[in-house]
Order: sequence, then C-alpha cells, then structure tokens
Amino acid sequence: MDVFDELLRGVRGKGALFGRSVLWPPWSLRFTDGAYLTLCVPLCGEGWIIPEDGNGDGGRGGDGTARRVRVGEAAIVRGPAPFVFTDDPATGTGTGPGASVREVRWDAGPGNDPAPADELTGPTVLLAAAFDVHAEVPRRLLRVLPPVLVVPDEEDCSPLRDYLEAQIGRVRPGRQIVLDRLLDWLLVCTLRDWFDRPEAAPPMWYRALGDEVAGPALRAMHEEPAHPWTTAELAARAGVSRTTFAKRFTELVGEGPVAYLTEWRMTLAADLLSRQELTVAAVARRVGYADAFGFSAAFKRVRGVSPSAYRREPAVRGELDREAPAG
Repeated sequence: MDVFDELLRGVRGKGALFGRSVLWPPWSLRFTDGAYLTLCVPLCGEGWIIPEDGNGDGGRGGDGTARRVRVGEAAIVRGPAPFVFTDDPATGTGTGPGASVREVRWDAGPGNDPAPADELTGPTVLLAAAFDVHAEVPRRLLRVLPPVLVVPDEEDCSPLRDYLEAQIGRVRPGRQIVLDRLLDWLLVCTLRDWFDRPEAAPPMWYRALGDEVAGPALRAMHEEPAHPWTTAELAARAGVSRTTFAKRFTELVGEGPVAYLTEWRMTLAADLLSRQELTVAAVARRVGYADAFGFSAAFKRVRGVSPSAYRREPAVRGELDREAPAG
C-alpha cells in the first residue's frame, strides 16, 4: 500500500469551486473564505502571497515575508487565516498609496471567475482552487505544512498544468468534472513534490516509511490497522530481532510501535465516528478493539474526549487547525 496515496485519497476540491482571474496592475486579491488549503497557480505572469496572522490586522504570518510565485510554480496556502495575492507586496495589504484590494470568497458564487472562458491573456492570469479537508486521516499529514509553500514544476507535473490550461478555455460536456479532477490531481502532485524537497519538514513517521526496518512495519499497520499486531510480529515483518526493531522504530518515528498503532487507530476512528450509521461498538471493531469500553478508554486517552462527545460536538473536532504541531 502507498501510504501517501492512502492519506490523501479523500482530499477533494471545495465542491466545484475554483476561480480564474485576469489581472491588470495594480491588483490585489484577498482570500477570506477560510479554506483548509488553497492552491494558487499563475498561468501567466507572477504575484506575491502575503499570509495574514489570523488576527485580522493584515500582519504577515509564517516567517514574516511575502512569497513570490511565478509561472511554472504552484503555491499552497494553509488556512484558515486570510491571505492576499498581489502584484506588489508593498501595497498588497491595502495599506499603501494606490492600494486596492478585492475580496474573494468561494461562497460568493460565479463572480469569483470574472474572465470569459476564451480570455486567458493578460499580464497575470491566476488559477485558484479551495480545498476543505474535514477528515482526520489526511490532516495527519497536512497539518505539518508551512503557512505558504511554493513548488516549481517538476517533470511529472508540467504536462498536467498544460492540459489543465487547455481545458479551461474549452466548453465541452463534462468540463467541470474534468477541471475538478485535474485540480485535485495538481494539488496532490504539488504536495508530493513538496515533501520530497530538502526544506520540507514532514512528520518523523513519513520519513521512516523509506527505512528498511521501520518502513515494512509502518506499511503493515496502515494496511491492517485492526490486526492484533505485536512487536514481535512487526519485527518479523522487518526481518530483524524484536530488540533491534523496537530501538530502530522508536529512533526514527519518535515513539514505540504500540503507541504509533494506537494513535493511527484513533485517527481512523475519528473519521469513522462521523458516520452516524456506525455504532461506537462497530467503530471499535473496525480499528481492532473487541469491545466498546476498551476502545472508548483509548480514544479518550489519545483525543481527550470520549467517542460519544467527539461525535456529538462538531466543535470538539477542530474543523480547522490554526497551528501546525510538531511532526
């Protein structure tokens, strides 16, 4: 099983909502919809992304600097704080002379796509798409992303961008569903390239997937989370002694195999609890617990609330992460 594929399988664009803007200077777009992730792809020209600090005062987030995005690059902005995409970082927040900021909200309807389908020429043409991520499984990887990341096109993503640009200007049956899937694909392609870059800081377990000792055990736990795994059985999968396996796994992952398995099971359980047709006992069985009592105790220990409270109160689930915890 490809763990990266498994983690991002459920990430989809925010409905069928994406925006294409032909921009003439001076211009600034302020995105205020609070999406979990926003993909920004200049089809022509370039711009600067200025993330806000979440306090609504226009302060810059992350390392305090604006990030430049050119043609041939893709940027991903992690929400929910607003951000600005502008031609001039000195005036882009609306504070300098001649500054003018247009707000963009994905729930505002078709007005977010002001350019006619056949108009794709101008100093800057920006394609943007919003992605809401409510499931805990993909968040387990995505919450470590920086406020803004910029990735140049790699060889495997360039043809996808070219095909996407060609589809935007064509009106054919199924056009919207094709665009939606292409944008999903481009997001995952960009994330994959980012995690392969030296400046990326993925969680420890993600890097450990490539290890010859820890990797087979991690993949086994992801493939069969309900299996009653023991340290000895996982060590056998890795082809090493129990002592060697436990030491190597803990060094690379930052916790022992039993603790990792428990946390992974509770991540899966959090998503299963959103399905109202499943009882707590049914969820328990799906993640390897024989009874609801043992499962509930483990879930509360890891998540801080009982399964019933987690299911009953959406606010408990933390619909959006405002900070990225250490990996």
